[in-house]
Amino acid sequence: MGKRYAMVIDLRKCVGCHACQVACKSENNVPLGVFRNWVDELETGKFPNVSRHRLPRLCNHSENPSCLNVCPVKATYQLEDGTVLIDYDRCIGCKYCIAACPYDARFINPVRKTAEKCTYCHERLEAGLQPACVNTCISGARVFGDLNDPTSEVFKLLATQPVNVSKPETNNRPQTYYIGADQKALRPNLLDIVGGEK
Repeated sequence: MGKRYAMVIDLRKCVGCHACQVACKSENNVPLGVFRNWVDELETGKFPNVSRHRLPRLCNHSENPSCLNVCPVKATYQLEDGTVLIDYDRCIGCKYCIAACPYDARFINPVRKTAEKCTYCHERLEAGLQPACVNTCISGARVFGDLNDPTSEVFKLLATQPVNVSKPETNNRPQTYYIGADQKALRPNLLDIVGGEK
């Protein structure tokens, strides 16, 4: 069995520093005004009882990605390790994949005029490195690894922690998991518990 990559984000540890966002932009030369990953800041309650919550967002590299089959030129493709990528030489910027993505993870690169999104820093993975956002996370909130490796931290977290995924009703089967998500704070149907022990 080959590798199957996934990311776990522990919201209990996220401090909202946005270092992941900055590292991603720097590593991938992402133009101003667009982001491959970002941190949503959410508020719940009414004054004076207001709570703030953070939700780091990125491409979910879903097992069954809805962006894959809508591309008329087959520019979007999926590797055996589950990583969903875009062939920029084939992409015509039609935005079908952007409309199909339920996670708002895609955008048109204003310089290249093609679709773009998180790649889990695929070039870093090939070099044996972690994605830039994981490498720079000061609190250790982001964990990346192989779901098929029982010794990986990702495997262990998913086996022992209750986790959530974004929009499971889409049947995309996202491979980005969240620990410690506050259901009320994260809007109805945004996240649902999908596994782990309580």
